Amino acid sequence: MGHMKINLVKYCLMKKICPLTALFFSAMLSALAADNMKAFPPASEGMVRHVLHLPKQNDESAYKVELIVGKMVQVDEGNRYFFTSKIEEETINGWGFLRYNVSTLGQMAGTLMAIDPNAPKVNRFITLGGEAYLIRYSNRLPIVVYAPEGVEVRYRVWRAEPESRVIEEG
Repeated sequence: MGHMKINLVKYCLMKKICPLTALFFSAMLSALAADNMKAFPPASEGMVRHVLHLPKQNDESAYKVELIVGKMVQVDEGNRYFFTSKIEEETINGWGFLRYNVSTLGQMAGTLMAIDPNAPKVNRFITLGGEAYLIRYSNRLPIVVYAPEGVEVRYRVWRAEPESRVIEEG
């Protein structure tokens, strides 16, 4: 949403539109964003609400958003680790909007390669196990994730190539 405000102000300055008009439109954009947030209640005790507003893309159907949930942990360098929880999708009654919930990180698990016990530990971002969690890209509604305190929610935007290829019969 911040990018939209900045672009709107730049546009108004380029077109020599009154700064008060620019501020009015900026306030309207903020009000629209606040209206969308009414559907998403504050986080309950021990939880944090994470909110992502995405910029508009020309063809949003060519994009996906990967949600990455985890936290920084001191671990050995040789093993792979993950948390055993999952992201759950929920439709908000009366609104039809989606929200994403991670009730707990669960236990940390990993591979069991033998590592020198004297090897130094490294600080690594350990995520939920399983496949990448991809969701639809949309700049119209925020992506809202509820997660426990101390948990970090990251994201990555995936983009499809513009051309498709034919698979040969066989």
